[in-house]
Amino acid sequence: MIASQRLNRFDQLIFSELAQYKYKKIEEGKDIIDLSIGSPDQPPPSFIQQTMIEEITKKDAFQYSLTGLPEFHTAVSQFYQRRYDVDICPETEVLQTMGSQDALMHLPLAFMDEGDIVLLPDPGYTAYEAAFHIVGASIYSMPLLEENGYLPDLDNISPSIAQKAKMMVLNFPGNPVPALSTKSFFEKVVAFAKKYEIIVIHDFAYSELIFDQQKPISFLSIKGAKEVGLECNSLSKSFNMAGSRIGYIVGNKKLLRHFMKLKSNLDYGVFSPIQRAAIQALLKGDTFLEANKNLYEERRNVLVNGLKNIGWDVALPPATMFVWAKIPEGYTSTEFVYQLIDQTGVVVTPGNAFGQYGEGYVRIALVQPLERLQEAIKRIAESHVIPMINNR
Repeated sequence: MIASQRLNRFDQLIFSELAQYKYKKIEEGKDIIDLSIGSPDQPPPSFIQQTMIEEITKKDAFQYSLTGLPEFHTAVSQFYQRRYDVDICPETEVLQTMGSQDALMHLPLAFMDEGDIVLLPDPGYTAYEAAFHIVGASIYSMPLLEENGYLPDLDNISPSIAQKAKMMVLNFPGNPVPALSTKSFFEKVVAFAKKYEIIVIHDFAYSELIFDQQKPISFLSIKGAKEVGLECNSLSKSFNMAGSRIGYIVGNKKLLRHFMKLKSNLDYGVFSPIQRAAIQALLKGDTFLEANKNLYEERRNVLVNGLKNIGWDVALPPATMFVWAKIPEGYTSTEFVYQLIDQTGVVVTPGNAFGQYGEGYVRIALVQPLERLQEAIKRIAESHVIPMINNR
């Protein structure tokens, strides 16, 4: 029984190795504070839960939904107009998906052939690379460097590569690097994509976790963006519905028609009670979104300020549920992470799990209550980790 050649394109991800090591430590009796995986630790608001409870008792609830309900498409359109000042046609410019990762993993199947070039951020969310490996695409990395504000340097992409590239993936606010785009950068992306006829996919999953009174910038708010691309979004992080698996793609209607052809052969739609709950979230969830953003902003302030106070000079992220932190010289990201677990019981993710330009960093997820974050700071302060950082 031999696996497909396709599987040989994948390496074992550090996430599974870390999970095994974490459970080993738990079995040994160690109290683990897990700040590695970006999964919301809070439930959705009660009105979303109540909607799902009511809908699940209806006699037709368990039938195939096949596609997104028209009311869901309308709710997305209204949400985009209200939150991002973007006009979306609910009939032609919205396509429902089983979370944004469902979209991101399947989009290459609709638009890429073996050997086609894709421009990917590095560091980048691991699903991007996996999705394009599946179709046998050639990956060209766009480094996200601190000196460039963690924005890709489009001027550094040679014309010979750009002319052959078929797709570009962007992610702002970003994971693992919690950076924000600017309007001028997105304008440059649109011009670049038009010049070289590249499809732009913007992952906007953290659109509602932006701090310090800054406003989210949808890629589709830029003039001409709908002509070149799509934006993927989700209710996972914004409404704590990660396990419900519901999201959507908005943007270029021709691209969505092509993708719908693929999607109709992949699944039979999202469970309708989940759709109904998502509709309520999109229409009535603004108050919750503000409270949820404030919760993560408070956690960010407690963790970052606490780490700075004990000698770890960590940058204050402007968005998302992640902190991107430099580690000591002389250690790989993976070595540092295992030392941190052994000495403190605090689990974070090595930056090199997200690409070669993530080496020298770790990603810390703000997915624990304040008291656990404070306990993590205390343990790190009492460990040997801080002297290592200060001597880098």
